[in-house]
This record gives sequence, C-alpha cells and structure tokens, in this order.
Amino acid sequence: MNERPRKTRTQVFTRKLDAFFLDIYSIGQFTGRFFREAFRPPFEWKEVIRQFYMVGYKSLALVSVTSFVTGIVFTKQSRPSLAEFGATSWLPSLVAIAIIRALAPLVTALIAAGKVGSNIGAELGSMRVTEQIDAMEVSAVNPFRYLVVTRVLATTCMLPLLMLYMAVIALLGAYLNVHNNEQTSLAAFFQNAFEQISFLDIFSSSFKSLLFGFTIGIIGCYKGYYTTQGTQGVGKAANSAVVISMFLIFIEEIIVVQVVNSFR
Repeated sequence: MNERPRKTRTQVFTRKLDAFFLDIYSIGQFTGRFFREAFRPPFEWKEVIRQFYMVGYKSLALVSVTSFVTGIVFTKQSRPSLAEFGATSWLPSLVAIAIIRALAPLVTALIAAGKVGSNIGAELGSMRVTEQIDAMEVSAVNPFRYLVVTRVLATTCMLPLLMLYMAVIALLGAYLNVHNNEQTSLAAFFQNAFEQISFLDIFSSSFKSLLFGFTIGIIGCYKGYYTTQGTQGVGKAANSAVVISMFLIFIEEIIVVQVVNSFR
C-alpha cells in the first residue's frame, strides 16, 4: 500500500514526458490518501503540535527579518515614483495593498518552500533510505499518518498565520520609513493604509496561504516519502521539493488572482 506506483513499460510519448504524467498521477494518489487518512482516527495530536512548533515558531526569525526589510525596501522604491506626481500621501495605501494582496502570501510561501519544504523532503528521505519508515510499519505504526498527515496539516494551518504576521511586520517597516520622511503618526499611517483594504483582500490572501501551505506540505512529503538512490536521493528529494513547490506556488498565484479579480 505504501509502494510508489510502478512505471509502465509501454512508452506513450517520450520517456521524460511519460515520467512527468506518471508523477502527476502519483501525486494525485498521494493527495487522495492524505484526505482518507487525515479524518480517520486515531489522531497523532502530539506530533501535530510538534510540527506546528517546527513549521511556525522555527520560521519566525527568518520571516521577521525578511518581512521587515521587504516593507522598508518597497516603501523606499515606491516613494520617488509617487513624489513625481505629488502623491506621497497615497504611499501607505499603496504599500498596504501591495503587501496584503501579493507580497505577504507569496514571500511567506517562498520562504516556507525553501526552509520547511526542503527540511520535510530531507527528513522523510533520510528515514526512507535508512529504513526507519519500514521499521514503523513492522511495529504496527501507520507511518503515513504519523509522518505525512501531521506535516501537511502543520504547513496548511501555520502558513496563513505566518502570512498575517509577515504583513504586520512589513507594514511596521513601511511605517518607520514613512515616519522618518513625513513624520506620520502610527495611527494615521494605519488608517490610511487600510482605507483601500477590503475583506476580500484579506480572505483571498488567507486562502492563497492555505493553498500554498498545503502544496508545500504535500510536495515535500511526497518527494521525501518515496526517496530512492540512498543518500544521493535525499539531496535530490530536498531540492526537487523546493523547486516543484515554488513552481506550483506561482501557478496557483496566477489562478487565484484571476478568480479574485473577477469578483472585484
């Protein structure tokens, strides 16, 4: 049941194209199994909480620094363009729209893909090549539920929280830059910033983060769970987990933006 679907010997297109479609089919089966196992007791609550800590708390330092710098840099880059039209008063609204609608969910997802996705792929890959997963099966423990379900739930639930945290820190960085140049108060900055922000913006960003987190968790677990070729395969699993996750994140970003814009 835990074996990866075998590759067919009959070549339909080219070898690489056949392998690509087979991987898509395998990921679909892997995702379907996650939904079957996620809602079936017993639940691994202790491991879920531990993964929440690993995904959320362990990422706070990197997210904090990145978001603060992002807010400052974006504000600095936007000010000269608005100053040419005498519209620097629109700077808080512009920064808030850019951060909440696009930068916060996308940058958070890319950070998580690089840090969390690679870690999941390497961790599960190491357990696979050292036969720890096989040992769990022998000891009557469901390795898929313990290893995969808990990590996917953690990335799915924690990424929206990290996104909201990043948005706040980025806006604080933007405020410091605005205050340094225009002496704007904190209350006035946030009042101007959220004038153009609607519930749809916050909902769409939260939904995107939820989708990005699920993608990172599924891809990282899939690549690690089916690692082959020993220690060399562990490195490939970590690398491919990051690359594929980032590629899918950009595709999902385009699709969600198109759907959300149809409701504006």
